[in-house]
Amino acid sequence: MVSEREQILAGIRILDFTRALAGPTCTRLFSELGAEVIKVESAPEGDTTRRVSKLRNERSLYYVQQSLNKKSLCLDLRKPEGIELLRELVKKCDVVVENFKPGVITAMGLGFAALQAIKPDIILCSISALGQTGPLSAKPGYDYIAQAYAGVTSMIGDPDDAPSIPLLGIGDVLTGTHGAFAVAAALLYRARTGKGKHIDIALLDAYYHCHEVNVHQISGSYGAIKPKRGGRHLSYLCPAGVFRGTGGDITIMGFLHHWQDLCRAMERPDLTEDPKYINDQMRLSRRDEVVEMVESWLKTFPDVGSAEARLDAFNVPCAPILSVEETVSHPHFIARGTVRTVNDRLAGEFEIPGMPIKFMGEEANQPFEAPTLGQHNAEILRSVLGKNEEEINELTQGGILFSKEV
Repeated sequence: MVSEREQILAGIRILDFTRALAGPTCTRLFSELGAEVIKVESAPEGDTTRRVSKLRNERSLYYVQQSLNKKSLCLDLRKPEGIELLRELVKKCDVVVENFKPGVITAMGLGFAALQAIKPDIILCSISALGQTGPLSAKPGYDYIAQAYAGVTSMIGDPDDAPSIPLLGIGDVLTGTHGAFAVAAALLYRARTGKGKHIDIALLDAYYHCHEVNVHQISGSYGAIKPKRGGRHLSYLCPAGVFRGTGGDITIMGFLHHWQDLCRAMERPDLTEDPKYINDQMRLSRRDEVVEMVESWLKTFPDVGSAEARLDAFNVPCAPILSVEETVSHPHFIARGTVRTVNDRLAGEFEIPGMPIKFMGEEANQPFEAPTLGQHNAEILRSVLGKNEEEINELTQGGILFSKEV
């Protein structure tokens, strides 16, 4: 029986031209909420990520993670018959999502104007690195390219060394989530007006939106404040950052009203009245002193866990620096489904990040599977386009449709 949780977006059909991470994140959120997502893959190799993280039986664990509950339609997009099938599908879909380089979807004959001619109320979500407009729009790009342009990379790492990059797809996932919200908003708009929309979602914009203080500080101070990376510690609040403890590190957020809590935890209530440390601005001017004071106190504990327990007792926001390996078996992650076990018919059982959207009283992680290449060719053509077996066989024999058990 299909649960109510799976049917939240039942009846919504999405034609998915995405690959890599940003686009597939957008459509994955829809597929896991019950929408029918038809993932279009180009023959003969399919999504490029099918060649990444092939750890078991030539199956890409990367692809599995990003393609749960999607349907794979593998076509030869170089042949007119393949494009014509896509045009037929557009008539039956609510949304098209693509993350080609700007201009490619139009060159394929499936730009917004062409889609509107097929289905006037269609919603097209175009996801790209630097946007559909502007001087940089024609440049190819990935997460870290947009991150560098957005001034984000410049804020990461040791201030006395070259910037660092985070080894996870922050920008891609963030952009895909923004895209999903925009599509949901456009669906509501269409329900109210009967009109479609062309959505322009860029990694650059999503990243830039994450600047919580940097942009307004440099502007509001007329350039006097020049935001720069601060290494282990925040540059505008203190104490706030990663502190060295016994046998490991711990993140502590002891700024603003939490300073009093931290002082009580350290049995130094006198510091709350000391004019040298009375507010964040004063503490920032003496940040090295504050860090040394906190780290000296942390080293009086036998381990980070003991220090964390003391800080927790006084409601000081803190966390140990867990490795990825530690998160996989952490009881909180398991209890919430933040870590999720999938059982793939080719790769077997392994863990991936869980579905982040949770509805109270319902299980977020459903036993969904990822498709093999072209697995749903016949099903889609039969159930969506009404093709008969003879037509499907003809398209297969003609090399328009392609499938492979990968």
